[in-house]
Amino acid sequence: MNSKTLLGIIQKRRSIRRYADHPIPDEVLQRLLEAARWAPSAHNRQPWRFAVLRSAEGRDALAGAMGERLAIDLRADNVPEDVIAADVTRSYRRITGAAVVIILCLSMANMDRYPDEGRQRNEWMMAVQSVAMAGQNLLLMAAASGLGTCWMCAPLFCPDVVREVLELDPDWEPQALITLGYPAELRMKQREPLETRVVWR
Repeated sequence: MNSKTLLGIIQKRRSIRRYADHPIPDEVLQRLLEAARWAPSAHNRQPWRFAVLRSAEGRDALAGAMGERLAIDLRADNVPEDVIAADVTRSYRRITGAAVVIILCLSMANMDRYPDEGRQRNEWMMAVQSVAMAGQNLLLMAAASGLGTCWMCAPLFCPDVVREVLELDPDWEPQALITLGYPAELRMKQREPLETRVVWR
């Protein structure tokens, strides 16, 4: 693949929220995960962990539990009930409407340990960045494979719920949820001009 082809894949990737009712072959999912695990990582410790939800029952259970927590949080913010219902329904549909959901998690099991809070916080942030890079690899491989994806940060707001529903190890810290499927919508988006985001020195 040349650089122009790669740039084209990067530019065509979009956040897709509606998917066709077609299963994703296991070999395609394996290719996505393989791309993810070849991301760069701090100290090459590879702190990423992936929970792959292929069954409708698993996606339904997770979406339902996350929706319940979302409703609790929004009620604590005094959000009107009709707005809460709409938000919960939208979240539920996005998760259950995907052919597959992948939860990106972080584990500090193999990362360095420091006695002071500052360096330990930096070490954790390095792991966060590593997991994000693995997620980006996954998104790009999905786009190259004709799949649509959407990155959702919702697990950050209810990591305990995600761990409990999926029966994950205690050291798995949910970072993001990626919905996957063959696109049932076409989305177009632009980026701000490069010169508004770059300084040259």
